[in-house]
Amino acid sequence: MPLRRWTIAAVLLAVSCALAAQSLPSPNPSAQELEQLANTQRWKEIVTRLQSISSRSAAMDFYLGLALAKLGHLEEARNVLAAGSRLAPSDSRFPVELAGIAFRQKDSAEAIRYLRQAIRIAPSDAYSNNFLGTEYFLQSNLEAALKYWNRVGKPHIAEAREDPMPHLDPALLDHAFAFSPAATLTAPQLLSSEQRVHALGIFPQFHFDLNALPDGNFDIVFRAQQLNGLGGNKWQDLALLLQGIPFQEVHPGYYNFHREAINFVSMVRWDAQKRRIAANFAGPFEHGAKYRWQLAADLRNENWAIRNGFTGPAPVLAAFNMLQERATFNLASFTGADFTWSVGAELSHRSFRSVNSGTVLTPQMLATGYQLKQQAQFGATLLRLPDRRFTVTAGVNSDAARLWSQSPQSFETLTGSLGWHWFPQIKGDDYETSQQLRTGNTFGQPPFDELFILGLERDNDLPLRAHIGTRDGRKGSAPLGRDYLLENWELDKNLYANGILKVQLGPFADIGKITDPGSTLGSHKWLFDPGAQLKLHVLGAGLAFSYGKDLRTGNNAFYVRLVE
Repeated sequence: MPLRRWTIAAVLLAVSCALAAQSLPSPNPSAQELEQLANTQRWKEIVTRLQSISSRSAAMDFYLGLALAKLGHLEEARNVLAAGSRLAPSDSRFPVELAGIAFRQKDSAEAIRYLRQAIRIAPSDAYSNNFLGTEYFLQSNLEAALKYWNRVGKPHIAEAREDPMPHLDPALLDHAFAFSPAATLTAPQLLSSEQRVHALGIFPQFHFDLNALPDGNFDIVFRAQQLNGLGGNKWQDLALLLQGIPFQEVHPGYYNFHREAINFVSMVRWDAQKRRIAANFAGPFEHGAKYRWQLAADLRNENWAIRNGFTGPAPVLAAFNMLQERATFNLASFTGADFTWSVGAELSHRSFRSVNSGTVLTPQMLATGYQLKQQAQFGATLLRLPDRRFTVTAGVNSDAARLWSQSPQSFETLTGSLGWHWFPQIKGDDYETSQQLRTGNTFGQPPFDELFILGLERDNDLPLRAHIGTRDGRKGSAPLGRDYLLENWELDKNLYANGILKVQLGPFADIGKITDPGSTLGSHKWLFDPGAQLKLHVLGAGLAFSYGKDLRTGNNAFYVRLVE
């Protein structure tokens, strides 16, 4: 009898233990177990086993988020992976999977942000670099795509071709391309090719496309609009010739002589106050694309009236007529992606007639005679962030000259520039902004035509956009001097574009100061010119309508000028 009691008790104890075991939660799966479930794609089982756990580890969040994403629950997967990333911020798997979710949701900006985060954690990860390169490729940012693809040995070029075929010597075009088939295309090769093609002067718009092939390789295709003969087509020819008609000038040109990218461009101005004939003849050196020669001539007959302003009470301080002739030879190098240089020489002659020098012009400024100048120019890209579409560039120019006059005089000018250029969006040019800081100093006494000018004038490249350089058609109403500092900032927003017409609108801000220690010329104070401008581009010809406000005087300046 006692034995039966013990047997019954043992059975009851076993049953109760079994029931208790069934009521207890199952143990949490290990990372190895979860990895095995993921390898066998048992996504529903992963969700079932992990979703009810209230306090999950980073590994559990990763596999649960991965499973939810595979099952199509993208938002829920995104939240779980984000939580896991906070638990393990140094684990690159989380931003990679979050990028994959953003990609499936067609949110390229978010995908790129997560992939950048993953690469900061694991810079050499092949999958992340390939994924990010592909994202940039889909956004038509080939330079950024190459930055990341090159880390994994991509893209391999099978064939290089042109569509349409340019009217250009094939050997010359081949020299312009720094890449070659049956090799990996690198970012420096792309940039060098773009620089050399641009320097040919016959492709106002061009780009390189990559076409993916079934075997994983790519064809690279050069697509371009070309200037040939008088221009591109009859309408573009007419636009290029007559774009200066509102300013009493025309721009005759002929492009691509003998299919050798030898170009002739000129300008004829019949304005009675500032007559000018200029011509430029340029071509490739020794039939290559790395170096380019240029011959230029410039003849001017200008009436000047020096004033302290372009509007309001501003009496004439000095006046004269200037005749000037210049001939220049220049050789430029485009051998590298981020560095250019050019050297040249200029022979010139100037004379002054009907002179009323007043108290602002010295005899040295009005010196006449022949002048020989040696020129050197260097340009460099200091910073390039293709994934941010941001570049920083710098340049230095040095001119040393001697003027043979009644009293020979020598001088040297040294100018420098530092600027940045940025497209804020990941794709397209809907917004574009840039800023440039420039400075110039003159050592010795230059003749008048070698002074710097701060202001808007068709022959001047130092715009201070609330100061117009002419009054009653005569030059001389903008600040002049030997030394200057100028800052220009602008932002352009696309309003309309249809392939033929493009309209842009945006603000600008200019700050400048110019001095002349040897005379009373100059601005004497800092000048501040904010404003806005509207740009129109039609068939390669461009106009800019600007409004600037001089904060020192309150003057308003409305101006129209040609732009590229």
